[in-house]
Amino acid sequence: MFFRNLQIYRLPAPYAMTADALAGALTFQAFTPASSSELLRQGWQSPRGAGMPLVHAVNGQFLLQLVTEKKVLPAKVINQVAAARADELEEQQGFRPGKKAMRELKERVADELLPRAFPIRSAVLVWIDPVNGWLVVDASGPAKADDVVKLLLKAVDKMPLESLRVQRSPVAVMTGWLEADEAPYGFTIDQDATLRATGESRAQIGYKRHTLDPQDTRRHIAAGKQCTRLALTWNDRISFVLDESLAIKSVKPLAVLKENATGVYDAGERFDSDFALMSGELAQLLADLVEAMGGEAQA
Repeated sequence: MFFRNLQIYRLPAPYAMTADALAGALTFQAFTPASSSELLRQGWQSPRGAGMPLVHAVNGQFLLQLVTEKKVLPAKVINQVAAARADELEEQQGFRPGKKAMRELKERVADELLPRAFPIRSAVLVWIDPVNGWLVVDASGPAKADDVVKLLLKAVDKMPLESLRVQRSPVAVMTGWLEADEAPYGFTIDQDATLRATGESRAQIGYKRHTLDPQDTRRHIAAGKQCTRLALTWNDRISFVLDESLAIKSVKPLAVLKENATGVYDAGERFDSDFALMSGELAQLLADLVEAMGGEAQA
């Protein structure tokens, strides 16, 4: 188990919240399947399966799971059924329903078909580090992370959660690294990058699995482009892609990290071991990254 994407938030360090207290707060938002008349349902579910605590705690680190159940009701099906109904009405009343009547007809058809809609479930994992003050959502985009944050803020009274803010612009910092062809200590530049023009054209050039030639990137920077996305490796242990919003994507633990994993065979022990390894490594990675960005911005 290793998060693939990191949407990063800040808590006070240390954050005075126990696993039991957090689980108690989340109980009122525990996941239950959507009813026949509901299109969407969200709630918390144990990362370790039925009957386990909503907050899984290992060495003072917390793991949560937000489950979303959404019913799929294709617009094509609604339109087909509504069109057939409209044909019947036209035969009965001698004229076809107008725009408003068709809109209302489609709404009624959707309500009728909803109980037969196919439910699809998805889950988003959340790591909370009360010791170092991190809250990280394993989501590729901010929309899913926002769903998590909104529910948490409703459940936990006055939760002091904030977005991560740093002293220096990530775009300016990444551009500087490319221009110097050197990342700060502990980081190396990999083979993916995106440079975007700052003018009205918003022209951009992307590198994918391509050696970043310093002369080439400097030429683009001199022409007014800035780095908005950059692939990096941290301490030869974790590779990732950093974007302009400080989101971390495409996280991959490297072989040297996997080799250090303890050899446990019980599924529960392996899960806890993996979570402990991940949380320990990512906490240090985030600390080093913030330092590379000039430290955290003061309120």
